[in-house]
Amino acid sequence: MSDAEWAIVRDATPVPGWLEGRSGQPEGYCHRQMVDAVRYLVAGGITLRAMPADFPAWDRVYASFRRWRDNGLAAEFHDRLRDRVRVASGRDPEPTAAVIDAQSVKGAASVPAATRGFDGGKKVNCRKRHIVVDTLGLLLAVMVTAASATDRDAGQTLLIRLRERHWRVTRVWADGGYTGRLVDFARGVLRVALTVVKRSDDTSGFTVLLTKRWLVERTFAWL
Repeated sequence: MSDAEWAIVRDATPVPGWLEGRSGQPEGYCHRQMVDAVRYLVAGGITLRAMPADFPAWDRVYASFRRWRDNGLAAEFHDRLRDRVRVASGRDPEPTAAVIDAQSVKGAASVPAATRGFDGGKKVNCRKRHIVVDTLGLLLAVMVTAASATDRDAGQTLLIRLRERHWRVTRVWADGGYTGRLVDFARGVLRVALTVVKRSDDTSGFTVLLTKRWLVERTFAWL
């Protein structure tokens, strides 16, 4: 990281107990080294055990990341960065509109059968990732289910989470998989206008003419 990046990240990192007079041994590695190691891991798509010797030991990197993840720090990093991107784009940090969609992803053989299901449309046994993005395509909420879960059922849970974390969102665009009682639930309980954007009968495949829908498709492409 550059010094400017570290100045932002440092304020979000937890203070070790021994520095505040609490029990515990001094840490063997600085937090900046750990964040650099995690970023290298993600950017290179490597395994933890393939961590170069220039970084801290792989098991220490994993232990630190796991502790940060369990304490919500990884999500905090992401949300702060998203807010800065929105401000740099001339937007308010808190969005008022979003787009929801789901994508089935074929799972590896190691994925437990209890957390995967059959997608009748794709004809594969896999998992499904459900996401809500803002109008820049940046993630607001994420949930992973078995592919057998319907978009409506998962969408209800996801919209509840969205409302809890981003209370200013009052409009969400969706595809035809989110019709029916979910629209009524969003309007009556969450006070969110769930607008279903359907493609016309004479179109097929991907098209950017579907209002706002292409934003979430682009995010899936990024992933």
